[in-house]
Amino acid sequence: MAHPLQVSFLHTQAYDPAEGWVRGAVAKLDSICPTIINCRVVIEMPHREREWGNPYQVRIDISVPGKELVVMHDPDLHSTAQHLRLERKTKRLEVKDSHKNLHSAIHDAFKAARRKLQDYLRVRRREVKTHPAQPRARVSRLFPEKDYGILTMPDGREVYFHRNSVLRNGFERLRIGTEVTFNEEEGVKGPQASTVKPFQNHRASRHRRIRRAGPPTS
Repeated sequence: MAHPLQVSFLHTQAYDPAEGWVRGAVAKLDSICPTIINCRVVIEMPHREREWGNPYQVRIDISVPGKELVVMHDPDLHSTAQHLRLERKTKRLEVKDSHKNLHSAIHDAFKAARRKLQDYLRVRRREVKTHPAQPRARVSRLFPEKDYGILTMPDGREVYFHRNSVLRNGFERLRIGTEVTFNEEEGVKGPQASTVKPFQNHRASRHRRIRRAGPPTS
């Protein structure tokens, strides 16, 4: 987990094992979406008293490229009872009775966060797949010894590309500032550029060919 994680307790005493539960749950989110920028989790026991159900609320804020995902989970009696029955049946965890509700609230909140993150990824893949025109960008960084570079789009977003993505073995001809067109796809570590092609202004290219040809002879 390379991104920052912040865990806070509000109106309740901090509980060290709970932070471990959160870190394990966030690691699972990272396996789904490696481009998470940061994650903030607030565990709260509201002032109001409940005669039944889970006394804990869990809020999860996840920053991902282009979006902020927020999950506010307030468990009800049904979800709490259902989770406790499952916990007793499987015997996977041996948590003190006083903290079973806390573990249940964290579990259910991250289950909801996982669904929301999967929805975000589906939308993002669809947007990339149906993009009507090839975006343009400029080469901002080159790492020839590691066979990759970074493109920067007009909105400031950076996109990774590999040497093999540059058409006609053109990686060596790229320079910082070279304008390119490319296709974007979802890679293992997030968005990346494929079929990178240096952009040419056809009018300027034709002008250079005429100059190289020289004036017409009589």
